[in-house]
Amino acid sequence: MKLFDVYPLYNVTPVSAKGIEVIDDKGQKYLDFYGGHAVISIGHSHPHYIERLKNQLNHIGFYSNSIQNPLQAELAKKLGKLSNCEDYNLFLCNSGAEANENALKMASFHTGKSKVISFDNAFHGRTSAAVATTDNIKINAPINQQQKVTFLAFEDFEGLDAALQTGEYCAVILEAIQGVGGLDEPSSDFYQFIQEKCKENNVLVIADEVQSGFGRSGKFFGFQCHGVNPDIISIAKGMGNGFPVGGILIHESIKASYGLLGTTFGGNHLACAATMAVLEILEKENLMKNASDLGTYFLSKAKEIPKVKKIKGRGLMLGLEFDFEVAELRKKLIYNQHIFTGGSANKKLLRFLPALNITKKHIDIFFDALKAELL
Repeated sequence: MKLFDVYPLYNVTPVSAKGIEVIDDKGQKYLDFYGGHAVISIGHSHPHYIERLKNQLNHIGFYSNSIQNPLQAELAKKLGKLSNCEDYNLFLCNSGAEANENALKMASFHTGKSKVISFDNAFHGRTSAAVATTDNIKINAPINQQQKVTFLAFEDFEGLDAALQTGEYCAVILEAIQGVGGLDEPSSDFYQFIQEKCKENNVLVIADEVQSGFGRSGKFFGFQCHGVNPDIISIAKGMGNGFPVGGILIHESIKASYGLLGTTFGGNHLACAATMAVLEILEKENLMKNASDLGTYFLSKAKEIPKVKKIKGRGLMLGLEFDFEVAELRKKLIYNQHIFTGGSANKKLLRFLPALNITKKHIDIFFDALKAELL
């Protein structure tokens, strides 16, 4: 049997990694400024993370959600406190797409409606309703296109208000900082307007924090930069530092009932241990502040490069926009400078999504390498 060939791959085979370094099968070291799509939040092979997972595996790795698992309650308490979202309840699943599926399902249950508002260049996953709210027709199959989704531009106050007044919508879903779409953000005024109009029309606000959550923006969640309180918050990626885990935070005003949501693997013992380790490291190493401080430093360094036309993002969820497509530049950074970076739907944007415990020295190395390839 062969693999189903859907991924265009770089000719690099990592075999080990520690901190920000990745080592391939030939012994070549690379600096990872992409973190596998913003997944590596606390660095590769962090000692506390490894110890947490090893210790849990020595006891029990998995059982389904038919028995008591105190780790889930421990995780919910820690997450609520660190994120300042203690008036939410936690449902655990396995990925960002699954998190958004459950968020959209809950909104539809709660309101009795089915239509959704999403935004231009949004990315919310590749499954069912999540991919229907993703602004990419190439990955939307006919079965996904049965979902009723309206796409608007950020800052389209009039269009949003008019749509919500029809009374047909269950949810507005948005990223505080768009990931795959290219790091565009709503203004605080627009995000607050969304919340206000959703409340008026009994529509739920879903904050997709799959990529911008867990400290990456410099705050625990990206929406916290805008003074809003969403009804449902979806999480994944940096949450598990590579272990497959996701979840949704559901405001306590939305009531649960047995069987409403469910999952076989979600919230298993290993997933909880991985997420607890990430939260403990975020707190102990003060990584949200580090993300904020280094985001400011990155900005100052980027301004020194004339070919950079625009700097986008917050914290350590950043992008550099050029007046040319960056695919070739990314290849040069990998093969010549041994540096991983990211692309996006905006072909002229180079994305920078490192672990949150990098240093100024790492950023200096990145910009030295970038300058060398831009000559």
